[in-house]
Amino acid sequence: MSSISKHTFKQLKFVIPGGVVTFLLDSHSKFWYLVHDADGWARISAQTSLSVGLLTIALFLYILLIPWIKGSQPNYHQWRQSGELSVVVPLLTALMSFGWPLLTFTFSKWTDLGVLQGVMASSAIYALVFGLLGLVPAPMVKRQ
Repeated sequence: MSSISKHTFKQLKFVIPGGVVTFLLDSHSKFWYLVHDADGWARISAQTSLSVGLLTIALFLYILLIPWIKGSQPNYHQWRQSGELSVVVPLLTALMSFGWPLLTFTFSKWTDLGVLQGVMASSAIYALVFGLLGLVPAPMVKRQ
């Protein structure tokens, strides 16, 4: 394990359990069925969950890549004073606060998972995705 960095090991604590639970519950297949083949509110709910999830990922990647895009390192600790972070961080928080419960509701209502496994499935998917996003190397730019 000495070749794996502390950060990578920390992220794998999210990726591995998230991937295992997602696989065991077959939640990825159930979700894609709802997105592509379901009718009515099931499909609308799944597609909304997917859209919110993709927007969340895009904003998270944007935050990671701000140093490369702008050429300067933002002060993440004082994000409220930053022009772009003061908008992106609350939006990202709102999307996650809406997306996870919607995904949980979607699994619970329109699959055979039920409430408890719906919570487990959506939590596992979020853990897997955020664990993988945490493995994306953020470019470092010196502060000016």
